[in-house]
Amino acid sequence: MSQKEFSVTVIGVIHSCFPEKFGIPRQPGMVRAATARMELFPPFNREEMVRGLEQFSHVWIHFLFHQTVVEGWKPTVRPPWLGGQKRVGVFASRSPHRPNHLGLSAVRLEAVIHVDGKTYLELSGIDILDQTPVIDIKPYIPYSDCIASASGGYAHGNQSDLPVVFSAEPSAFCRRYQEKTGRNIRALIEEMIRHDPRPASQKENKSRFGMLLWDVNIRWSVEDSLFQVEDCRQVADESAYR
Repeated sequence: MSQKEFSVTVIGVIHSCFPEKFGIPRQPGMVRAATARMELFPPFNREEMVRGLEQFSHVWIHFLFHQTVVEGWKPTVRPPWLGGQKRVGVFASRSPHRPNHLGLSAVRLEAVIHVDGKTYLELSGIDILDQTPVIDIKPYIPYSDCIASASGGYAHGNQSDLPVVFSAEPSAFCRRYQEKTGRNIRALIEEMIRHDPRPASQKENKSRFGMLLWDVNIRWSVEDSLFQVEDCRQVADESAYR
């Protein structure tokens, strides 16, 4: 192996509420109801390897953008914050189309679980695709990781002030689904849509949109003064999220 090449070992995998790329929050922490379970692989699932981690409220997750590896990397990209029209250098972005396809997210650590010889981390506020390979975990340290004087350049938040309204049938579905699974799907849908997951090129499009959260297919539309959730359907028995 040359000095310019190194290998990494996958230490675990993410089981998240995002089985597809469309709609995933652009940054961690934007959607607090977005949850995941990280499964650690042997030999990295030993209890002593996460001893003390439960003392921290947040962790850094280093992961691979595994679905973009075959697409290669690009020297310039079009960030969504710039309306998808203006190009910047890939190193001035958080695009997954990077030379080494590495991702980094600071997420809330809800719990460290040891069961049947396995170790899991329960996470929230995630922005990571289901089945994403994890290569490292580090505790988030507020006194050094939070830089009060930092500036965000062209990147800014985009939460909408428009209300999210549920029709009667999807509202009833959300109640039944939460009773069955314990997952607050309604809160997740509301937060996801309020951040308007539509691509920049479709911001003026008022037709119906769809996204898959866990094993639920959601259909919603944009009206002049609100987001309308029109349909929620369970597509199959979902077993990847354990």
